[in-house]
Amino acid sequence: MSFSPPLGADAPHPEPDEQIEAADPRLYNHDLAPVPMSKRTWTGYSIFAMWMSDVHSVGGYTFAASLFLLGISGWQVLLAMTVGILCVYVLINWVGKPSQVHGIPFPVMARVSMGVMGANLAALIRGIVGIVWYGVQTYFASKAVATLLLLFVPSAIALRDASFLRLDGLGWVCFLFMWLFQLIIFQRGMETIRRFIDFCGPAVYVVMFVLMGWILSQAGLSSLNLTLGGKVLSGGEQWFGMGDAVLLVISYFAALLLNFGDFARFAKSEHQMKVGNFLGLPVNFIVFAIVTVIVTSGSAKVFGSMIMDPVEIVARIQNKFAVVIGSLTFVVATMGINIVANFVSPAYDIANLFPKHVDFKKGGLIASILAVLVCPWIFVESPKAIDIFVSIFGAVLAPLYGVMMADFYLVKRQVVKTAELYTMAPTGRFYYDGGWNRGGLIALLISGLISVGWEISTQLLKLLPANNFGWIIGATAGALIYTGLMRSMKRT
Repeated sequence: MSFSPPLGADAPHPEPDEQIEAADPRLYNHDLAPVPMSKRTWTGYSIFAMWMSDVHSVGGYTFAASLFLLGISGWQVLLAMTVGILCVYVLINWVGKPSQVHGIPFPVMARVSMGVMGANLAALIRGIVGIVWYGVQTYFASKAVATLLLLFVPSAIALRDASFLRLDGLGWVCFLFMWLFQLIIFQRGMETIRRFIDFCGPAVYVVMFVLMGWILSQAGLSSLNLTLGGKVLSGGEQWFGMGDAVLLVISYFAALLLNFGDFARFAKSEHQMKVGNFLGLPVNFIVFAIVTVIVTSGSAKVFGSMIMDPVEIVARIQNKFAVVIGSLTFVVATMGINIVANFVSPAYDIANLFPKHVDFKKGGLIASILAVLVCPWIFVESPKAIDIFVSIFGAVLAPLYGVMMADFYLVKRQVVKTAELYTMAPTGRFYYDGGWNRGGLIALLISGLISVGWEISTQLLKLLPANNFGWIIGATAGALIYTGLMRSMKRT
């Protein structure tokens, strides 16, 4: 199936500084309104830096290294990664285009396929995932802060004598510090966020290249091995392993594949968006993965065992200054991915639920408070709980992507009038059935059952071999079912 723009499609662009007249307050506030051309300040570098912040984290490091543990050769991993990240590049451009053209965030774009009120369901689904992961990432970053605090203030260990809700006093101090620091950055608005992530990604590159240089100086080039796993696979298993790597790469970006429009709406042009995506995805992801595997492979020679955590590698250098700089850099990097992947989306999603009373900043405040109430330190104690959460909600996010993309490119043919996204008039194009698109809901339900059923069969019941087909199955099913339903209902 192809979502290529139809020849001669007339996709109207909003006028510069377009104002939405007579917008319904249930659908509109200044943060959900189209971004005027004068405020679309993100260049290709800004988008590139955003992707660096998303990839350059402890989680991104571990993920990139894990692909080289699949048992296939180094060149096969790099080939599979290239195919996978090019697929992500195409998928991201698809989802980013409508938001860039109309200057609208993800929950407003969801109104096109789900209805002006049905989009609240899409926002709620994406918002829950973001809130939970925001708390989890904040907790992970706070553990690094605790390590640094104990390094310089050993007496702080006494804080561990008291605990509340299964988190000791030191944990609470560091968690709330990270929580407040991120909130301060966020409350200053998207322009401050842009400047912050402009710094995060490049800062990690500096540390990673220095770390790579140090590892090479200690281990030497001859000790490096681009295949980290000790498995020996047959020919058929190697092809399956390569396919697995491709799907893993796509699944890793599943969340931002849905709400990348929250950032694309600030891009100066579609060309700038695509340039940033190309540099930030294919180019950046492959370079970071190669640096990662060199450092990870070399760590086995230098320390006697392979270390997948870059902060732990830095901590073993026996240099307090290096430990501080390295640890702080990765803390900042984790903040970068947390803001990009887990904070911006819930803020818009909550604002979309109550636009009359909640703007972007208030939505972010609510999301951050909910992230604390999740008690993520308890949540992460159970890897099985995390796996179930990721599998189930990922299986729901994928069909939503398929529905939205099929609607915009195949059903609406890229023709969307921005003003109609903000009206509750029964004659409005996106009012559908009382504000809900019955076709979108049915497609989401059926394809969600298919993808969730697939994940349960593989992850929990073990009825099928372990695989990573869930996202592809969910997105494809959502697109096919939605297109068929809308055409049978004669809706465009």
